[in-house]
Amino acid sequence: MQHSNSSTVTEIFLLGFQNLQNFHLCFFLLLLVIYCVTVCGNLLIILVVSNSRSLHSPMYFFLTQLSFIDLLLSTTIVPNMLHIVLYEGSTVSFIGCLIQFYAFSASESLECLLLAVMSYDRYQAICNPLHYTSIMDPTFCLRAVLLCWVMMFTIIFTVSGTMSCLQFCGPNVIDHFFCDFDPILELSCSDTFLVKIADMILAGPLVLCPFIVIMISYVYIIITILKIPSVTGRQKTFSTCSSHLAVVSMYYGSIICIYLFPNTGNVKKILSLLYTVITPLFNPLIYSLNNRDIKQALRKLMRTMSSAHK
Repeated sequence: MQHSNSSTVTEIFLLGFQNLQNFHLCFFLLLLVIYCVTVCGNLLIILVVSNSRSLHSPMYFFLTQLSFIDLLLSTTIVPNMLHIVLYEGSTVSFIGCLIQFYAFSASESLECLLLAVMSYDRYQAICNPLHYTSIMDPTFCLRAVLLCWVMMFTIIFTVSGTMSCLQFCGPNVIDHFFCDFDPILELSCSDTFLVKIADMILAGPLVLCPFIVIMISYVYIIITILKIPSVTGRQKTFSTCSSHLAVVSMYYGSIICIYLFPNTGNVKKILSLLYTVITPLFNPLIYSLNNRDIKQALRKLMRTMSSAHK
């Protein structure tokens, strides 16, 4: 294919939501409120866990990592989306578009991997309680998180390496509110077959393998819970993993729907909102509202802060 008469794409125009009409200001304010609550909620989770010795356990250590990832994901997507909604479209540099895609991919990859690690933690706590502290020690937890980061960087560098071989010569319009994988590839005038194959191969370690780990963990968890003779005991045991199960269901549910509706315009945008905007908002709310230890630690922190100002 000859590209001598083709110009290289230097700017990308993101269409965002084109059918808002007179509601774009209301949508902008709604997104702004959601972003502020998301940032405050996740920062509060990190602050509460860091300042409470009773929460210095593997489950809450992983929860702070999840809050950090949600902050990264939300900050990667929402600020630019606010500009897009307010001005009914926005222009970004091509390099900036790629950076957003890599940051988004990194946070999504980390969230998938970390949710799998958190499910393994719940499996050990419920199915193997006598050896829980010896298995889920601080060294193991730190290594697990570091492994997630190493896997993420390895896969992202591989994807970026394959995409760097492509030539982008237009058009320069993306009908989305952020720079996602498929919309970027549609701008390329090169053969994208190898890039798509590489993405499918890498999707296994990032999405499918963590999902399998989560499913296997919960099969064993449910079997163990059903063996508990008392209803109260079953409810109490299940409550320790109900928040994680709710987060997993919401997160993977939206991702599965994205793959079921791959190119359906506004439907895809709405589904993308679920795991880029709504999930980072609900994660701290689910864990804080459904967790007695966090609520107690939060009240204690507020009393300490109020007494310090007196």
